[in-house]
Amino acid sequence: MKRLAIIGASGHGKVVADVAELVGWQYIVFYDDAWPSIDSVGAWPVVGRTSDLVDCIDAYDSFFVAIGNNEVRWEKFKYLSEVKHNSAILVHPAAIVSKYAVLEEGTVVMANAVINSFATLCRASIVNTGATIDHDCVLEAATHVSPGANLAGRVLLGKMSWVGIGANIIQEIVIGDNVIVGAGATVVNNIDSGLTVVGLPARPI
Repeated sequence: MKRLAIIGASGHGKVVADVAELVGWQYIVFYDDAWPSIDSVGAWPVVGRTSDLVDCIDAYDSFFVAIGNNEVRWEKFKYLSEVKHNSAILVHPAAIVSKYAVLEEGTVVMANAVINSFATLCRASIVNTGATIDHDCVLEAATHVSPGANLAGRVLLGKMSWVGIGANIIQEIVIGDNVIVGAGATVVNNIDSGLTVVGLPARPI
């Protein structure tokens, strides 16, 4: 029986657990620092806090950090990776992922997303429902591409950056670390680290 521990009892966690079931994980439980005030999420039990998982992590075949906030997800991922070096990679059966793409540990690709050839999704990245990542893109660690967002070819998305729902990024754009691209924005110029950009074309606010 394949056993998976998921960290983060949230809406995002529910979707991650659903993907995990679809790809063959048979026993799934959650850990969340709000336990025991939260004892279930959707169809799955919450059985302890992050610290409790550390104490019993060898009872699971793998773990997955299902927290939407990039910074928190990255910190939890690094913490748990020091204990167990095999965070799951989860790809919904309805996603399309090129055999030439690279997906690193802790990455999830949701339904109807497309990951094209020679794209790289670094550790703890999220490509959400219906998003597209074109050829040769690099999503650095702990990034999140929201539902319906589109990255054209050779885009570099910096560490812990977030692309909002329905946003579009043209080819060969470089986006720095800790950037927020607002919902529906169209990015046509490089973006320095730490900025929030919105609009058509996207401009800093």
